[in-house]
Amino acid sequence: MKRIVIVGASSGIGLYAARAFASMGWRVGTAARDIASLEKLCLEFPENILCERLDITSSEAPAALGRLAERLGGMNVYFHVAGIGFDNPGFLPDSDLRTAATNVDGFTRMMDAAWAYFASSGRCGQIAAVTSVAGTMGIGTLASYSASKAYQQHYLQAMRQRAHTLGLPLKVTDIRPGWVLTSLLPGAHSSYPLAMAPDRASRLVVEAVLKGRPVATVDWRWRVVRALWRLLPGPVWTRLRLPDWKLGNHS
Repeated sequence: MKRIVIVGASSGIGLYAARAFASMGWRVGTAARDIASLEKLCLEFPENILCERLDITSSEAPAALGRLAERLGGMNVYFHVAGIGFDNPGFLPDSDLRTAATNVDGFTRMMDAAWAYFASSGRCGQIAAVTSVAGTMGIGTLASYSASKAYQQHYLQAMRQRAHTLGLPLKVTDIRPGWVLTSLLPGAHSSYPLAMAPDRASRLVVEAVLKGRPVATVDWRWRVVRALWRLLPGPVWTRLRLPDWKLGNHS
């Protein structure tokens, strides 16, 4: 029986993924700050799902991950979904620092803990994380969010390269969704181009974890957008008038 730990499983893509993997017969360890939501999830799948309170911004988070993996009987896949995002057109420090504390510091803490788990065991494993197409370029109103997603993508790339160098049997999967119609996108959803329904986006994310490819952009339309963005010279991107996109909180 395969075993997966999902950090950030209390809502959105993480919650969908927990249900999906449990329905496939996997043993699923779920973790988040909101333990009440996780406990409800455990009641849905009492034979398949375990839960653990875990705050990725806390130095205690790696120990919580270790406890959950032990209770689960091992971990074949570590899946990182936890993250936050805010629009900050005025570059005020509070929200930017909160974003960095979760999406950079917390992300790094959990990536290193997952790496240590698989490196010490020497078993085949997989580290997967949801980043974002926002990491492709720096977005004016979403500076800290887009920068933190770029950081995550480079970090995963570095882990993949290091695993190859060491001959470590570890897959590293970077999953990059575009806009998904969740609570992260406040207000009128019509201002978010190519936005995806949560169920469809989550299904594609779960498929990406199962396929285990190095990079998966969700969906094909966003692969095209991302490719076009990367072709733009820096001065052209600087002059491009993008909408004042807003973000709520959790990604």
